[in-house]
Amino acid sequence: MKDDEIIMRIETFDAANGGGVGWYEDKGAYHLYLLETEAPIARLKPVGTRDEVRLGYCARRQLRWPVERRL
Repeated sequence: MKDDEIIMRIETFDAANGGGVGWYEDKGAYHLYLLETEAPIARLKPVGTRDEVRLGYCARRQLRWPVERRL
C-alpha cells in the first residue's frame, strides 16, 4: 500500500466518524492522536506490499507502544 493511500484512508475514516484525530508519519509508521489533548491513539505500520498494517497501541502508564497486532 502506498503512503498516500494510507493517509487518504486515515483522513476519510476520521471525517466519517466526526473528526478529532490527527496523524503524523515517523520512521515508516503513522501515529494517530487526539487533536484536543494530543493523547496517542495508535500506530499503524505498513507490512509487506499488501493491504496490511501492524497496529500498535499505547498502554496508559507507559510512553511507548508495547502492544502490537497484525491486521
